[in-house]
Amino acid sequence: MLQDMFEQKRTLSFEVFPPKKDGEFDAAFDVLNALGKLEPDFISVTYGAGGSRSGKTVELASYIQNTLGIDTIAHMTCVGSKKEDLLGIAEKLKETNIDYVLALRGDRPGDMTDEQYASRDFAHASDMMQFLQENTQLHLAGACYPEKHYESFSMESDLNNLLKKQKAGAEFFISQLFFDNDYFYSFLEKADKKGITIPICAGVMPIVTARQIGTTVKLSGSSVPKALSDLFATYGDNRQEMRKAGIDYAIRQIRDLQENGVSNIHIYTMNKPKMAGEIVNAIYR
Repeated sequence: MLQDMFEQKRTLSFEVFPPKKDGEFDAAFDVLNALGKLEPDFISVTYGAGGSRSGKTVELASYIQNTLGIDTIAHMTCVGSKKEDLLGIAEKLKETNIDYVLALRGDRPGDMTDEQYASRDFAHASDMMQFLQENTQLHLAGACYPEKHYESFSMESDLNNLLKKQKAGAEFFISQLFFDNDYFYSFLEKADKKGITIPICAGVMPIVTARQIGTTVKLSGSSVPKALSDLFATYGDNRQEMRKAGIDYAIRQIRDLQENGVSNIHIYTMNKPKMAGEIVNAIYR
C-alpha cells in the first residue's frame, strides 16, 4: 500500500497537471517519463475546477501507475460535482488500478451560479471524504495549510477541519506550498497538539520567474519572506539568473526542512522535469 512508504526515512513526491489544450497533451507523457527517471515515491495529478479535466487526470494517472510503475494519486474535487459524478470517477479509477485520491473541495468554477454553489452536494472536502469512505474502496489523502486556508477564520478553525479530514479517512496530508519554513514548523507543532497523527508531506514550489510569484501567492495565500522577495528585486529582470536563484532557494528550503526532521517532501513541479531534476540531484544524489 502507498502509505507504507512513510515507514521509510525519507519520501519524495511530485505534482503534475494535465495541459489545458488537447494539442499539448502528448507532451505530458514526455514530462512523466522524465519525472519517472527521478524515482519519486508517488506522483499526484491535478485537474481543473469542477472536474473539467477529470478524464485527462485519470489517463495520466493510469500511465504513471500502469506504464511507469510508480504509485499515483489522482486529485478529486467536489465543489462542482454531484455524488454520481464522484462515483463515476471512482469507477474509472478502479478500472485503471488507481487506489488513491487527493480529496479537495476545489475552486468554484467561474460559470457556477450562486444558487448552484449554495445547493452543492459537498460543502467541504471532509464531507466528500466521508462519502467516498462509505461508498468506495478508495484510499484518501487530504490537503493542509501551514498558514491556514485563506477562507478560514483562524488557524484553530483550520486545524479543527484538518481533524475532521483525519476522522473521515485521510491516511496522510499534503501541504499547500509555503516559502517560509518557520510557518511549517509552527503548523506541525499545532497539528500535533490538535491530535493529527497521520504523516504530512511538505509542499515546495520552486519560483523561477518573477511573474510566477504573483499568480502563486494569489492562488495559495502564502506569504513571501524577505529572502525570497530580495531575489525578485535582484534577479527579476534576468530570466536565467532568476531561474537559477529560484531553484537554489527551493534546494535550501528542502535542506532546512530535512535538517529539522521533515522527511516527506512534495515538489510542485509545474510540469518542468529539468527543474525537478536539478533539485533532486542536489538533494538526493
